[in-house]
Amino acid sequence: MKKIIFKGCGTAIITPFTEDGVNFEEFGKMIEFQIENGADAIIVCGTTGESSTMTLEERKETIKFAVEKANKRVPIIAGTGGNCTANVIEMTKFAESIGVDAALVVTPYYNKTTQAGLIEHYKVVAGATKLPIILYSVSSRTGVNINPETCLELSKIENIVAIKEASGNLSQVAEIANLCGEELNIYSGNDDQITPILAVGGIGVISVLSNILPEHTHDIVDSFLNGNVELARDEQISVIPLVKALFSEVNPIPVKAAMNMLGYNAGKPRLPLVEMSEKGKEKLEKELKSLELL
Repeated sequence: MKKIIFKGCGTAIITPFTEDGVNFEEFGKMIEFQIENGADAIIVCGTTGESSTMTLEERKETIKFAVEKANKRVPIIAGTGGNCTANVIEMTKFAESIGVDAALVVTPYYNKTTQAGLIEHYKVVAGATKLPIILYSVSSRTGVNINPETCLELSKIENIVAIKEASGNLSQVAEIANLCGEELNIYSGNDDQITPILAVGGIGVISVLSNILPEHTHDIVDSFLNGNVELARDEQISVIPLVKALFSEVNPIPVKAAMNMLGYNAGKPRLPLVEMSEKGKEKLEKELKSLELL
């Protein structure tokens, strides 16, 4: 059985920006909000954190800040992936050196690769660190899917412990669970599929929704894992309209807009992302009000 980094809700936290860089004061408030409201882990510099438009130094400073702020109260997972294997190794080694609990490593994008290339990429990265590695499969963004048979091969590597499965293909998730069993823990990468993925053996979610509702997102998983499937189902269904609004434009455009509405100084997304459309904001605001968050 592979090491479990966390069960429950891992928040893929946004990165608040100013004109000059990362707004660490506001970032600290967001981390405290997550810890105080039930998040089981925090994922820093992932897709939702806009790592692809951050400088190397910004990414390092942001990960280090999160580790120090959390101070072991919850696991900190660093997004260290990219499309250059050497750079991924460098970031993962840095993350290890400052005390993160695991690395989230997305499939190489743009240059892409074959399934054989994925195996070699992850094998080399995992071999360069003692950190637990969470694979990240999100073909809608990267153009590369981690096939179930590839997951099986990668699960044989000791410190590859989990996968964030964001393909949206529940049949594929079920096949991964069937092939890998306890040798690869599964996290939902989609907020509208938390309970379905738990139903085929998942142990949690890496969530955008939990930026806003960490306690509720935690409770969906906790209810399911403790045998209250009906409650988990109801908790999942109750937030589907908000989840739909949060993904009505490219993530993290809507969640940053939502955090600003809720009183945080989340700032703007960085180009090439832009602020949410007025129509989108109206829909998002309506859903936040319907849940009495505004």
